[in-house]
Amino acid sequence: MKAEPAVQRQLLDLAKVDAELNRVAHRRRTLPELAEIEDVEKRLRERRDALIAVQTSASDLDREVSKQEREVESVRARADRDRKLMESGSVSAKQLSDLEHELETLARRQAALEDDQLELMERKEAVDADVQRTAAEVDKTERELDELRKRRDEALADLDTTRARREADRESLLPKLPENLVALYERVRAHKGIGAALLKARRCGACQLELDRSTIAEIKATADDEVVQCDNCGAVLVRTLESGL
Repeated sequence: MKAEPAVQRQLLDLAKVDAELNRVAHRRRTLPELAEIEDVEKRLRERRDALIAVQTSASDLDREVSKQEREVESVRARADRDRKLMESGSVSAKQLSDLEHELETLARRQAALEDDQLELMERKEAVDADVQRTAAEVDKTERELDELRKRRDEALADLDTTRARREADRESLLPKLPENLVALYERVRAHKGIGAALLKARRCGACQLELDRSTIAEIKATADDEVVQCDNCGAVLVRTLESGL
């Protein structure tokens, strides 16, 4: 295949554009924010699960506290009725003795219920504190995630801008190159990643292999408009004064 040296040198411009496009694609896949977002999303899920768990515990305790309060109120009401009945003077001596015994029993029951109620309230206070702390952690993690997503979106927008510019550069370069040369370039690039490179100081700029003397002699004897490829990676070797020939 033949192509004027100036045309071959334009392949280097195309290769440079493609290299930058590859870097942009790699950068998009490996943005540090992507891994950070994944980590924070996992942490957020765990903290939301923890929040649901402590909120459930708090709700259960609320029901227990309400039930305990109703029982205490029921005992107090029964004791109030008994005292009023005793104070009315309308009961017999036996009934009065029974009421006194019942009041003693109710007092013990009320004391036990109030002790249980106090323990429940202490437990509820601790769980409420857990709810507030866990909710604060969820809020903090959500803000962290929002900030990371914002940084990711800004980075992706910058990369998209760069990609659009390089794609425009590529589209402007392709019409200047022979179709058969572009086809060769694309074929090599598809298999090896780099379609053309500068032969510099007797070294292939694509695979970085240093060419031996016999290969250099063959290339040196080849016409300037002959398209030369690297024996190792197949990249088109563009010759300039830097090639060491």
